[in-house]
Amino acid sequence: MKKLFTLIAFLTMFMGAKAANWVEVYSIDYSTNTGFPFYVMGYVPEWVDGVMTDYGADFRYATQDVLDNGDSNGNGKLAEGESSVGSTMTQGQVEYQKVTGAGPYWHQYFIADGIPTANMSSYKVVAMVKASEAVNININMGWSWSEDPASATVSIGTDWTEVEWEYNAVNGTSCNLVAQPGTATATIEWKSLKVYEDQRQSRPTVWQQWLTKDGKSQVIETTFDKVAGYMGNAETPWEDATVRFDDQEKNYLICAWSKEKGNNMNENQGWDPFPANIEVDPTDPNNHVFVCHGQPATTEGDASAWDNQFWIESPKQWKAGEQVKIKFRYRASKTVTTQTQIHHQNPSDYMTWQGLGDVTFTEEWQDYEKVYSWPSDGARTDDTGWSVAFNLNANDKEAIDFYFDDLSWESMVLDEGLFVASANTKDGIEYDFDNAIEFVYDEGEQAYKAIVGESGWVNEVMISTIRGNDASFKGATLKPENASLVTSDPDNWPNYAPASNAKIKLNAAGKWQIMVDTSGGQMNFVMLEGEQPSEPVDIITNPIVITVNALERQPTAAEQPADEAAGIAEGTGQPWDNQFFIVANRVLDAGEETVVEFDYVATKEANASTQTHAQPGSYIHNAAIGNVNFTTEEQHFQADYKIPEEAAGKDAQSIAFNLAEIKEANDYTLKNFKWYLKCDVEGKTPENLINATGDDNFKSKVVGGDIVPAGIETVTTENKKVSNVTYNLAGQRVSKEYKGIVIRNGKKAVVK
Repeated sequence: MKKLFTLIAFLTMFMGAKAANWVEVYSIDYSTNTGFPFYVMGYVPEWVDGVMTDYGADFRYATQDVLDNGDSNGNGKLAEGESSVGSTMTQGQVEYQKVTGAGPYWHQYFIADGIPTANMSSYKVVAMVKASEAVNININMGWSWSEDPASATVSIGTDWTEVEWEYNAVNGTSCNLVAQPGTATATIEWKSLKVYEDQRQSRPTVWQQWLTKDGKSQVIETTFDKVAGYMGNAETPWEDATVRFDDQEKNYLICAWSKEKGNNMNENQGWDPFPANIEVDPTDPNNHVFVCHGQPATTEGDASAWDNQFWIESPKQWKAGEQVKIKFRYRASKTVTTQTQIHHQNPSDYMTWQGLGDVTFTEEWQDYEKVYSWPSDGARTDDTGWSVAFNLNANDKEAIDFYFDDLSWESMVLDEGLFVASANTKDGIEYDFDNAIEFVYDEGEQAYKAIVGESGWVNEVMISTIRGNDASFKGATLKPENASLVTSDPDNWPNYAPASNAKIKLNAAGKWQIMVDTSGGQMNFVMLEGEQPSEPVDIITNPIVITVNALERQPTAAEQPADEAAGIAEGTGQPWDNQFFIVANRVLDAGEETVVEFDYVATKEANASTQTHAQPGSYIHNAAIGNVNFTTEEQHFQADYKIPEEAAGKDAQSIAFNLAEIKEANDYTLKNFKWYLKCDVEGKTPENLINATGDDNFKSKVVGGDIVPAGIETVTTENKKVSNVTYNLAGQRVSKEYKGIVIRNGKKAVVK
């Protein structure tokens, strides 16, 4: 029976099959700074001859005040055995003491910030970097403290090298990069960094200009008749300057709002926004501009950044993910850098810090233009915004005059309806989103119908409610809730829902008829001609025996809180200091339903939490197959594992076991592995996700070490034998004669 469903579109992006077109969007040459220029996260890289230098986990950094008195939680004081061995100054002239004596200290720090990013785009980072010894570190690309960042594991060698890594489907704007060497003690040196966006060619974007330079909106639809006189160039006086900022029936009639400390006081002794002053341009007596006469900022703490503010108000609200083009001219009475935020309809009704990034004003007029993916506000049900807010005192507390002119908003003109693009992952037929086929309503079927694969058989499709821009198409996709019902059967109508990066796998390549019933929220797939669908295969068991000799870790912060009186520093241990990974043979899509099985035992009772990773060490999500409770008696584990939606577009491929939930050393043994796609036929699967033999699907890491091939014993039906394969610390197989630190059977050894 068809079930009622309301059609909703969520914006996201899937990496298409076209060749990447990398365009530089951010760069930093660290030699242009004299000290750390970013937000301090408890560790301060030092500047040595223009190189940003991380001296490793043997050191921590704190201000003298924190060393003497502790931070807001009472932590960070100089502990017994610790001493200051120098100091460093940030770019903002804040002095930090360099402390040693109780390491290794877990550490992380920014290597970039304010990267202009678009929702669900893909990025490549190229950094000139080297380390005192080869080391793998985690580097996150983040956009909100409340959201899981995109993650990558980056290998750094001992020579100056341009190291590259990528992030797919970055779900935020104005991103940062955070390096997490953790407890690695290697010295890491950074010379420069660049970020490139994959701007693949698509058909030209058509923009609807909501506000022209002469102040007249081109939008003539009835819904927006009210904004026909919306001003952007400050040449016409306000028709009703008495409109209050919190009057939602009228405040969209005012395109520029200002807040000046001490002006327009409210009953709470604060200052409300008001329609910005329109004055003669000090640089051109024939021009008028919007002005905020900023007063000295005196409020304590970060709040002083918004003692004086300016808002560019839109004539309409924007939904999360909408592509918006923002233009304006700007200058100030002195050079100063401001922060920006997004607010809801009322100026001062904060939505999110993900604004346009920092904007630097100079005493000369500048032109600003940016295509912006409207951000999401996960804390609000309306999830919409109306204005860009400028926090005018973020970096300078003086009285400064700010001038704006020619304010303009534009939005993409997109086709709306139902569209399908198709591909053949085996034969190389690529997605062509520009020419996606539009569904046509069939009165007889009472559903929308489209046919794909007429010019070449296809085995994968994406169905969207938007066409006209690749990112928008890839975002507004629909996906069946039960992928196993996507078969060539006119009676199978699986329910569908909006989904991130929704690629729909067909069970064979061919020419397919697809129908979508929008009233019932269901889809149907029927092959008209094509290959014979593959039959399910037997579930295979890899009989390998793996023992991870987990080492004792440092106590965690919860196990060892800082105790100044006893001279005890806060613990730095983490549950993932020892890890084991099962790695699938391919990248898995969000929503794919799999089953995981293995036998397991340990020398001590211990719980292991699990996570979803891309490649081992590239964290995606904190959920996988649940907790695995090891005992001293061998057990069998079996669990359904549906790839989480949070993994969409992030190349999910590994299950990580955190084997340091307990502090003590422990030997964890696992064997007889199965990982396969779920199937209705007992003992069968559409696809086995690991090999029947060998160790290619298994990795491990112990305290202080890198991720390497797991120590294994190979088991046959007749006997067991210990593998004598030797690896170096980079996980590369080497000969028995190799000199240095090696790994054999999961254990480190020194060969001289």
